[in-house]
Amino acid sequence: MTIIGVIAQGTMGSGVGRRLRESGAEVRTLLSGRSPASAERARAAGMVAAADERALLDGADFFLSILPPGEAEPLARRLAPTLAALDRKPVYIDCNAVSPQTAIRIGEVVTPTGAHFVDAGIIGGPPRPGYSPAIYASGARAAQTAVLRDWGIDWRVIDGPIGAASAVKMSYAGITKGTTAIAAAMLLGAARFGCAEALIAELSSSQPQMLARMRNGIPGMYDKAYRWVAEMEEISDFLEENPPSHDMYAAIARLYDYLASAHAETQPGGDNAIRTLDRVLGRG
Repeated sequence: MTIIGVIAQGTMGSGVGRRLRESGAEVRTLLSGRSPASAERARAAGMVAAADERALLDGADFFLSILPPGEAEPLARRLAPTLAALDRKPVYIDCNAVSPQTAIRIGEVVTPTGAHFVDAGIIGGPPRPGYSPAIYASGARAAQTAVLRDWGIDWRVIDGPIGAASAVKMSYAGITKGTTAIAAAMLLGAARFGCAEALIAELSSSQPQMLARMRNGIPGMYDKAYRWVAEMEEISDFLEENPPSHDMYAAIARLYDYLASAHAETQPGGDNAIRTLDRVLGRG
């Protein structure tokens, strides 16, 4: 049986774990320090709780790191001594929304342990019946991961070095989540100056497809905005050679932090950015 380690047990990690388990793999995870909700997601996905890091990795064919971006490099550093001590090492696949620069640094941590390192980037939501996100993989050892296609994952090996798969993810997210941020900022600006109704009418007439996407994408962003902050910061780092682009995504990160704070407000009544966006979009 193929053995795959997965950390962590968020909606994406547990979703990928469930798909691999349903396809016949043994899926291990590590629950120490995780929340009861994470433990329940792991249980529901059929993931086996390993006693410690060695039990997680020993004998595994692959290890998938699926974490918030800021946790990706610290995890690699934490696991490096265990990887180095193993006689048989899994292929370490970093699937996080990190810049190519961060992916390269993670590879520089993993490779000296003797484990093969593969850069990967996930585009889309967690697996569900009839659907898998696209996972791009790159690096000299990426071909070794192509077998994951046999385990129910839309796995796409691309010809490129470590960092190429992350660059696909960064570019895609920069377009999709970047345009959502721009739309939200402009709607808030229109509301502030009392022209939101006229703007929506104009968009309905001249840009109906764009308005439909805004009405779907902006509310769908509210509960994810806190996770997108670090991702936008990684995109900013990705674009470091172009200072205006770098600064633009650093500002988008701050906007998502602002929107996440508004979404977290529990005080009834009053107004904030989220309630304003809902009102402008006709959502109450």
